[in-house]
Amino acid sequence: MKRLLLVLSVWLCFLGAAVAQTPSSGPEEGPRQLWQLLDYVAVDYGGAVEKGAVVSESEYAEMRDFTANAVTQARTLPAHPSKEAVIAAAAKLQEAVTNKADGADVTRLAHEAEALLIAAYPMPVAPKALPDLERGAALFQAQCAACHGATGGGDGPLAAQLDPPPIAFTDRERARSRSLMALYQVVSQGVAGTSMPSFATLPDEDRWALAFFAGTLSYDGGMRERGEQLWKRDPAARKAFPDLAAVTTTTEVAAAGKIAPEAARDITAFLRSQPGAASAAANASGLTLSRTRLDESLAAIRKGDKASATRLALSAYLDGFEPLEPSLGARNKALLTEVENGMLAYRSAIANGTLAQTEAAAQKLDYLFAEVEKELGGQAAEPLTTFLGSLTILLREGLEALLIVVGMIAFLKKANRPDVLRYVHGGWIAALAAGGLTWGVATYFVNISGASREVTEGLSSLFAALVLLSVGLWMHQKSAAGRWQAYLKEKLSTAMSKRSAWALFGLSFIAVYREVFETVLFYSALSADGNGNALLGGLGLGIVLLAVLAWVMLKTSARMPIGKFFSISSVLVAVLAVVLAGKGVAGLQEAGWVGATPLMAPRIDLLGIYPSTETVTAQGVVLLIALAGFFMNAYRARQPRPA
Repeated sequence: MKRLLLVLSVWLCFLGAAVAQTPSSGPEEGPRQLWQLLDYVAVDYGGAVEKGAVVSESEYAEMRDFTANAVTQARTLPAHPSKEAVIAAAAKLQEAVTNKADGADVTRLAHEAEALLIAAYPMPVAPKALPDLERGAALFQAQCAACHGATGGGDGPLAAQLDPPPIAFTDRERARSRSLMALYQVVSQGVAGTSMPSFATLPDEDRWALAFFAGTLSYDGGMRERGEQLWKRDPAARKAFPDLAAVTTTTEVAAAGKIAPEAARDITAFLRSQPGAASAAANASGLTLSRTRLDESLAAIRKGDKASATRLALSAYLDGFEPLEPSLGARNKALLTEVENGMLAYRSAIANGTLAQTEAAAQKLDYLFAEVEKELGGQAAEPLTTFLGSLTILLREGLEALLIVVGMIAFLKKANRPDVLRYVHGGWIAALAAGGLTWGVATYFVNISGASREVTEGLSSLFAALVLLSVGLWMHQKSAAGRWQAYLKEKLSTAMSKRSAWALFGLSFIAVYREVFETVLFYSALSADGNGNALLGGLGLGIVLLAVLAWVMLKTSARMPIGKFFSISSVLVAVLAVVLAGKGVAGLQEAGWVGATPLMAPRIDLLGIYPSTETVTAQGVVLLIALAGFFMNAYRARQPRPA
């Protein structure tokens, strides 16, 4: 029996390895495999040829085989205008290997071919979220240490039995030419003809964690400390690694072509161990786009082209600055408000001001961008900052939806209509599901543009404001008449039709989805700081606080006399309509659908108050309609009833 179990265990191990080595398929598979071949040559050629002489026949034969396969795979790539350039680059690399060219030249040619390949056939070159290096260390010990050794020296207990021997990640010379992207590809695809299996069955985030951890093993603590100091004080170092994608694709050798070799080594050591620093710097790179669009907008207005100037100004905000809002809001809310007001003033100057006023507004924006760069460009956010940002976003976005949904639930309970409650619950549950789908789409498929987001929020806010305004006036009319009990008993049972029930479903869905839509996009941006536990902590506490608030509101409304409940509810609903009217117009302003005329007024996001004539006017109109309706209801209630 024991022998049978042993045989079965061995068979299962081989079956698992076979499954693990099954390559994933997809449109990116050909370019990925070609990239891996090119990078393998860039890293390992130095071990095959030295000063024009072959030092390892087996490794040189492997290099010739890899470059021949690279040319073959390049020819099978999908049609693209740059395909011939990729083929030519691969062929040039093959020729250099055949001629036993210098290692530095082969490495350069291989990286040039990689760059052409990625430009023509884009593929994900960086993780979607910051890798967890502690997770990577644990995976390395469990999956890799038996061959590569506990410290990555290529001296694991199984190493002596393997041909070729496993890579020593501590080998400084080879590590200098190896990118994290290459390590990720090896983990994902394995290496044909060697004992290195594919770990494609591991989740993508685990493979990136492994790659990052393995990429730190050739560096020591001193290098990382020096790299951190360089990162903080040397702009050239930050320019060499503008974002996480640069950290994963740039080798130490490539970085040494931009900055001093020692600096390249130390910065690489630091960023591989602290990738969040590069993500924080990437936030500042969004400001580069904002500045570029701002300059282009100024050039357009100087030529008298207001339409192009306005379009470029919107792009400066929506494409450059808006993705930074969650991170900046978590760190410096006052500065965020200043920039938003400055953007509004600049667009208004384009539409209604003189050239001098437009240039002055642009100059102020440029100063504010510099302040934002200081705020975001230094280092990743502290966990407490991410926690508070996560909590604040959820409470701010969830409060309005909670008030609307709880109000509907309390109303139906007062009306003794539990059969209609399922429509309200169905609405907010569907909204949460749609929010989850939105997160998946925004994370894995497409980038939801700032304009799309603002239009969605603006139109849904205006729709909800109109519905709430009509509901508030209706509730106040019945409350002023003082006949709630009779009305509920005599008419509500027939008045609450299927159409009305579905209307409640729609209002519940819109009220919740408009908040979830913004929240999931804000959380996606905040996750770039890498403080996952702090982000989840803020989310969890926010959910608890909203749940407690909902419970208190339902309990309070249950004890409240019915007339008083509907009187207070009608006022609250009308206030929410005023708030949403301001937010709706502001969203359409930011999308460029509505003009913006600045006012000397405070900006209070919670109340939907924004310093522009259009938003204040919209809120004023809704407020006047509500007050007029309340006045008419009170007047009619004082009139004698017919006998």
